[in-house]
Amino acid sequence: MRRTAGGALIHEGKILLGLRSSERNYYPDVWDVFGGHLEEEESPDAALARELKEELGITEPKFKQIAILNEPRVQEYGHAEHHIYAVTSWLGTPTKRGNEHSEIGWFTLEAMGSLSLASALYLQLFTKYLER
Repeated sequence: MRRTAGGALIHEGKILLGLRSSERNYYPDVWDVFGGHLEEEESPDAALARELKEELGITEPKFKQIAILNEPRVQEYGHAEHHIYAVTSWLGTPTKRGNEHSEIGWFTLEAMGSLSLASALYLQLFTKYLER
């Protein structure tokens, strides 16, 4: 089974998401958290830190896992387990790197409600996290 780790950066009540490029095999053209597949013998925490550095150029992230989601579109993408995190601090300025995302943006919860999101649960998860 595929395992992934993904996190959304949270700062001053806004959430940083990336619009996945149309060429992506999984979930093209939707707004998603940052992350990716776990490498062999890699923990979800280690994978998240690695992916945040690769995709956004940030280091020393502080984060909290807020959910483990099963792949909702098994017929299309196969079985997977997605570890979802809230990233609350980091070093560096988040900058889009590579071609995995066509753009990145900061969104309020209200604005997230009008986006095409990779998971319908993201809004609920991040609302619960921010309102705690």
